Amino acid sequence: MSNTILQGKVSFVNHEKKYVMIEYEVNGKKKTINGVVDDKTQEQLIKDGVIKKKHLFHIGDIINFNAGLSGRGDKMVASNIQYLYNPALDVLINKAKTENNFIGYLKMADDKIYVKEIDSYLFFPVASSPWQIIPTEKELNEAVTFSLESMDNKEKVTAKLFNNNYIPEFYAAVKLHKTKTPVDAEVYKISPHGIYLNIIGDKVQAKIPLSKNAAVADNVKAGDTIKVLITYLSPAKIIVESVL
Repeated sequence: MSNTILQGKVSFVNHEKKYVMIEYEVNGKKKTINGVVDDKTQEQLIKDGVIKKKHLFHIGDIINFNAGLSGRGDKMVASNIQYLYNPALDVLINKAKTENNFIGYLKMADDKIYVKEIDSYLFFPVASSPWQIIPTEKELNEAVTFSLESMDNKEKVTAKLFNNNYIPEFYAAVKLHKTKTPVDAEVYKISPHGIYLNIIGDKVQAKIPLSKNAAVADNVKAGDTIKVLITYLSPAKIIVESVL
């Protein structure tokens, strides 16, 4: 493998097979080359000091890499692939500062949901919720609208869908939260870390810390009920307090 560092642009990403196609130039001639970008390869590059952290590659990424013959010696392959920047990502982030509204398509990769932005083809992981209904195969081919979040760190930009579907139990919890209605929650486990509760069946669960509920913990066991109030609820998190 050559030690010469080349610079190129990612022109295609196979998220399932974990490889990228790279366009680059040598002596004025345009060339293409493939390289593996799976977790194992990136973890080894981190150990070798080539990169500092793993990267989810996108079309348009500007990268450094080395080129050389494959192990079988039958083709040229890219190695030591190092992400530098993505001008298309910068454009989207700048747009989001004034108009955070985009169109894309839902995609599934590594059992995770992503949005593929319609113009740039950039993939953004969708902020997941334990109560979200996973899109069907049909929905993966339909257009969705979304906004960008966590834009201060370009490596951690996520997509927030404007329309999400949640399980019925989540909507029941939303109603209880809005009306500030206490609920009888079933204790399903007690540990040194807290009292674990079924708030709405076993679909919406929460934990109250022992440090603030020692008296309650001394008088309950698994199967008992505790009256609690939902003090905070979002698609990602729920907080409850015991009501004495």
